[in-house]
Amino acid sequence: MSPTRAEGAPRRPTAADGVLVVDKPSGWTSHDVVGRVRRLAATRKVGHAGTLDPMATGVLVVGIGKATRLLAYLSGADKAYAATIRLGATTVTDDAEGEVIAVTDASGVRLDAVEAGVRELTGDILQVPATVSAIKVAGERAYARVRAGEDVQLAARPVTVSSFDVLTARPAELDGTPVLDVDVEVVCSSGTYVRALARDLGAALGVGGHLTALRRTRVGGFGLDVARTLDELADEPTDRPLTVLPLADAARATFPVRALSDDEAVALGYGKAIAPEDGAAGTRAAIGPDGTLVALVEPRDGALRPVVVFAPA
Repeated sequence: MSPTRAEGAPRRPTAADGVLVVDKPSGWTSHDVVGRVRRLAATRKVGHAGTLDPMATGVLVVGIGKATRLLAYLSGADKAYAATIRLGATTVTDDAEGEVIAVTDASGVRLDAVEAGVRELTGDILQVPATVSAIKVAGERAYARVRAGEDVQLAARPVTVSSFDVLTARPAELDGTPVLDVDVEVVCSSGTYVRALARDLGAALGVGGHLTALRRTRVGGFGLDVARTLDELADEPTDRPLTVLPLADAARATFPVRALSDDEAVALGYGKAIAPEDGAAGTRAAIGPDGTLVALVEPRDGALRPVVVFAPA
């Protein structure tokens, strides 16, 4: 017979609808983090916005309850990273998780050549995603096809690398061969593979390259300054709900705000459109007079129409 709740660990009350910004540890998948938060938040209704590879650390935005409906909009936000690129070695996965398939002496690579290569990978570019990725090919994940021995060819797609800055470069060795480790900072659009940037920089310099470290420092308006580790979350008292960022605050950090009158809040709650205040495009957070998030709205056909309603009338 299983132990009763009184005999076991106390169950924390279910968390309120809101967002957690988690500092993901290395070695954990994003799904692992979601599983841990489900237990800490005492609810199954948990999801994340923007997968991080197991090797990577840093900002993972997690939604709880109604906040899971925000995630599709949050995942499209731009992202910032701190990374280390190793020039002189190529791997199957374009990062340190994969088998090394080629090593080339990179002692002749000059810093000005690295900076020139980085400039070519900045702006609006066409990027071939990393082959070992979660992109689906004929209904199956690319990484599964690669592991099954298939030769997977992914199509290039447009991405935006807003900034790609070289911080430092330092010589290193891999099995006795000189390589060059380059610390960089990247700001890019959703869907950009930083490990593909490492691969393409190495290819352009003729020595190959891969990512040895990756830390996501920001997703949209959420940075490491508001992130908490899983240990910090677990240390919260179990006699009260997990502390989360309320829905309205999470929306304000991501979208422009449209303040509502009482009548407009009721109309949106019924799924009706309201009048626009200006001609601005894009998604907005519609905040009621009491400070709650009523809906996300978008301009269409001369009105602001709800795309997600959080406070139905």
